[in-house]
Amino acid sequence: MTDVSETDGRTMNYGKEQVAVYRTFGTPLEGVRTIPESQFTGRDNTIFGAEVRVQVEGEAFLPSFSEGDNSMVVPTDTMKNFIHHQLGEYDGATLEGFLYFVGARFLEQYSQMDSIRVSAEELPFEERPVPGEDGFESSKLVFRVADSESGFGEVALDRGDDDPVIKEHTSGVTGIELVKVKDNSFVGYVQDEYTTLPERENRTLYVALDIFWTYADSEDALGEDPERYVPAEQVRDIAQVVFDWFDVNSIQDLIYRIGERTLERFPQLESVSFEANNRTWLKVRDDLEGDAKVLREPPRPTGFQQFSMDRNDLKGEDVE
Repeated sequence: MTDVSETDGRTMNYGKEQVAVYRTFGTPLEGVRTIPESQFTGRDNTIFGAEVRVQVEGEAFLPSFSEGDNSMVVPTDTMKNFIHHQLGEYDGATLEGFLYFVGARFLEQYSQMDSIRVSAEELPFEERPVPGEDGFESSKLVFRVADSESGFGEVALDRGDDDPVIKEHTSGVTGIELVKVKDNSFVGYVQDEYTTLPERENRTLYVALDIFWTYADSEDALGEDPERYVPAEQVRDIAQVVFDWFDVNSIQDLIYRIGERTLERFPQLESVSFEANNRTWLKVRDDLEGDAKVLREPPRPTGFQQFSMDRNDLKGEDVE
């Protein structure tokens, strides 16, 4: 989700990436609106981690490229240290809120920066169950380093008259991987002399998804009003519920339905976009009883889908 900026037709920016930063006992995320598709009601933020990328722009940096003059250059190692320090100062509860906070602090600290783009992927952790008085309960101290979905955020800021102005923003959830074992079809596609893929009325479907969204009001992305904030966990849960509920004829059909449901549940959102990858296993045996099959990993290459939609795509149907 990174762009390149142009100054008078010239690309000119620099920054630091893969800055891993962690914070314990941050401000909890509370007061989010609940939805029927998700049990998520908030997070304690007992441990928060993110991998951050920062990209800065400004005419003052041109001499560093054209003349080897570093007098206005903020070293990228300094940027790393600045990010680490600012996570300790941030008293909000969301990834996007922190990105805005650290970006604004950069512009405040370094006047030679005209604009800044900050993005990050959350580094997820999960509470571990331990014995308690009434059986097992979640530990408040011990966490597993998770290899699962993670929240994503990106904000681009320009200098304003008073406070920085949000030029662009994106929120998201990445790394979703879902397998539905039956009730997925793929039929009715173009068939010609190059087609070898058989139609399948009932297949096991394995899909990887990254989902991104934007708000009509970019301020809602920061989480200062939790009722207006859309947690990554809830969008993730919408995806798995829609996958469970509907018999889908393609991954394209699936992501459109997920997008519809997401926009219907969250009227504060302006758009939803997807990057999907088809990792469907191939059948080895289907002569077993019932719906049982033996399957194997697919070979390369794999199919992918990209799609975006906004409120104009909604059909105006009520959702319960």
